[in-house]
Amino acid sequence: MLDALTVAVSVTALALAAWCGHAAYRDQSTKDWHFIGMAVVSALALVQLVFGIVQLARGEQPDQGKAIFIAYLIGSFAAVPAAGFLSLTERTRWGSVTVAAGAVVLAVLEVRLYDIWGN
Repeated sequence: MLDALTVAVSVTALALAAWCGHAAYRDQSTKDWHFIGMAVVSALALVQLVFGIVQLARGEQPDQGKAIFIAYLIGSFAAVPAAGFLSLTERTRWGSVTVAAGAVVLAVLEVRLYDIWGN
């Protein structure tokens, strides 16, 4: 795995979590600019998904197994969009809390991906 990409995804996910957490603290739902932030984080997660698949296609192997690595890659890609979709159905402060929680989940999944790859 590319360490710089893993750090970039983690940092942007935590920044999104703080941003949406602050919105929830101020009793605000997710706004358009929050969705732009979610799109940036999701784009980075997509780049990581593609990069991980390319590494597997080149014959590199994760330490803890290919299937679990692919599952975590897909899960990390889906975490923020799923939280964003749920926040659309909950147009209160709890929508912002949902996105913040999804972004924290993404950051934790990144740490786990790092472990699975064997760094």
